[in-house]
Amino acid sequence: MSRKSTSKASKTDWARLEKMTDEDIDFSEIPEVTAEQLSRATLRYGGKPVPKSKIRVNLLLDAEILAYFKTQSRPIGKSYQTLINETLKASINSRNLETVLRRVIREELQTTQA
Repeated sequence: MSRKSTSKASKTDWARLEKMTDEDIDFSEIPEVTAEQLSRATLRYGGKPVPKSKIRVNLLLDAEILAYFKTQSRPIGKSYQTLINETLKASINSRNLETVLRRVIREELQTTQA
């Protein structure tokens, strides 16, 4: 049986937290993640584990996209498929959904308040 909170109002200073950046957060009491721990980690998307293997897919790309990756792959000695995979992975890793959502909400609030 779960216990319900007896407090009606949050005691968290949400306004202060909203203004904080990563540099403002004290990580001194949080231990570093080791390479050994990362090797045992399971990547999950949507709560489901993702295998570490590659999966063959059929994908339709614009001819200009394929031509670009083929010309980019030759000088560096990688296959164009590997280059596309690395580019997609970098794109996923570079996106911070929370940051994007906050920016969109701020922009929307500014346009509605103006």
